[in-house]
Amino acid sequence: MRVALVEAESRLARLADARVTVAEVLAEPPAVVAEPVASAVTGSVVPRWAEGMTASVLPPDYRRIMSVLESEADRGMRCQQLATALGLQVVPAKVEGLRSRAKRLVERGWALEVRPGMFTSSGTPAG
Repeated sequence: MRVALVEAESRLARLADARVTVAEVLAEPPAVVAEPVASAVTGSVVPRWAEGMTASVLPPDYRRIMSVLESEADRGMRCQQLATALGLQVVPAKVEGLRSRAKRLVERGWALEVRPGMFTSSGTPAG
């Protein structure tokens, strides 16, 4: 019985310490949030296009896609053509990866899907 009482008192003491710690953390002013880095890195998020933005804010893979789409802006490109222009193997895995990136560019305002599966630059500057 005495052992159970000692264990219960020990748990109660840890709980009291935890409450004090939580109260101290909540009383502190919020930490300053750092500004995001302006340069893009592979795997980073594709920002929504806004007036004055250039493709230089895009991650490297997306910049390459945009440069190819801009060079063929008058007629558009299918993902197989895009893979060839980028020097990638024209295999389903590569083509589907390009398709998802191209659709993300369309969704964020950087490119247009003029027909199903046919992509072109939206006329935004390459920068």
